Amino acid sequence: MSAEKQTSRFQQPLKQWIKCSVWCLIYILFIAWVGNYWWLLGLPVVFDLFITHFIPWTWWKNTKNKSLLSVMGWVDAIVFALVAVYFINTFLFQNYQIPSSSLEKTLLVGDFLFVSKASYGPRVPNTPLSFPLVQHTFPLLNCKSFLEHPQWDYHRLKGFDTVKRNDIVVFNFPAGDTVAVKQQNPDYYSWCYYRGRDAVNTNKDEFGDIVYRPVDRRENYVKRCVAIAGDWMEVKNNQVFVNGEKQEKIPGIQFNYFVQTDGTMLNPDLLDKFNISKDDIKLYNDGQLLKEFASIGLDAKLPIYHFPLNEESYDKLQKTAGVTKIVIESSERPGDVFPLGGHKSWTRDNYGPIWMPKKGRTLALNAYNLPIYERIIRVYEHNKLEVKNNEYFINDKPAKNYTFKMDYYWMMGDNRHNSADSRYWGFVPEDHIVGRPVMVWLSLDKDKGWFEGKIRWNRFFKNAER
Repeated sequence: MSAEKQTSRFQQPLKQWIKCSVWCLIYILFIAWVGNYWWLLGLPVVFDLFITHFIPWTWWKNTKNKSLLSVMGWVDAIVFALVAVYFINTFLFQNYQIPSSSLEKTLLVGDFLFVSKASYGPRVPNTPLSFPLVQHTFPLLNCKSFLEHPQWDYHRLKGFDTVKRNDIVVFNFPAGDTVAVKQQNPDYYSWCYYRGRDAVNTNKDEFGDIVYRPVDRRENYVKRCVAIAGDWMEVKNNQVFVNGEKQEKIPGIQFNYFVQTDGTMLNPDLLDKFNISKDDIKLYNDGQLLKEFASIGLDAKLPIYHFPLNEESYDKLQKTAGVTKIVIESSERPGDVFPLGGHKSWTRDNYGPIWMPKKGRTLALNAYNLPIYERIIRVYEHNKLEVKNNEYFINDKPAKNYTFKMDYYWMMGDNRHNSADSRYWGFVPEDHIVGRPVMVWLSLDKDKGWFEGKIRWNRFFKNAER
């Protein structure tokens, strides 16, 4: 190529140079934010897009083939849209739908949320080569939506805030690293505890394939953070205590109750006003469980309902004609909570005390602590941990203490008796934090038709942080 032709490549209108300068500046600032300066090698590509055009990026615009021109126009638009969505979804915000009732009545099943990733700082993706808007599996195709390699180490960019107590947080499910495809609730490790690992791994008819998912490809969960790194947390008779203080009052928190009537059947419209889902209502009306109900002061010969109530709906129901008694549901038997098999007497409603690991803090290793923190040491922080003759070895070296590499959080649902949360699968590591929901942009009631109030108009643009 002649020197004159090369020189002419730089002879662009002032407007084009301004565009190039702006985009180069944006690109450099983005690289500084990400902290990976190898990406500066892409700066000549940005310059070429606007100025030199050594690479014929828009070669198809010069073709006289109308069909090719039309097809490439669509391809160009789709590729641009996918790239834009990828970066927005990765670094700014994403859409999230509430799939279960674990946060009712704060957030409802059918709420669609905008989740801010910039709030706590977006993560550089562990699996950068992935299809946008698909978490881990393509619908219909039933195949992975990401490439397992390369995988980048955990790195979080600077955000506007940090996770605080009582924040509602979206995070990747910690126990979702290994998944039995056909039986995902409860998690794989719970199934292994109750049924045995060999039974789960070999029974494909019931459990399906056993697959591994990197951190950023695990299911997204949303719960309330009740304790942050360094805190002590305990549940006493359903009341959460953090560092010895009662959790602040949260109006949406609810529990399951048995509701006795004098023979009156409760009006479905009344229960609908309390936002109680049809799926959450159970009626005992034929003398079932006589002894069990008698033990809590209820008469099974009369109608007994079972459903969740928050404080407001509890007070209103007490004043409802026909309701004679309301009794809270008791805890399940000890041992059915985290750590499974850890020989603790904790239950769902009386749990702990338990300490939240903090980066840089050191913990003494002993028989009491090990079941609680073993998964952190082995899985989340990638160490080899062995116990030989009552001595502890980490990465083949004797150890009496362990120093944590990350902060950890305790997440619980506001629907306290219907929430699969940290009481069942443990801590949430900082590298699993996705973001903070900031707004409900759509809400659909699964119990109603389109012309029967399916759209909850009163929830549009509701603040999702409380």
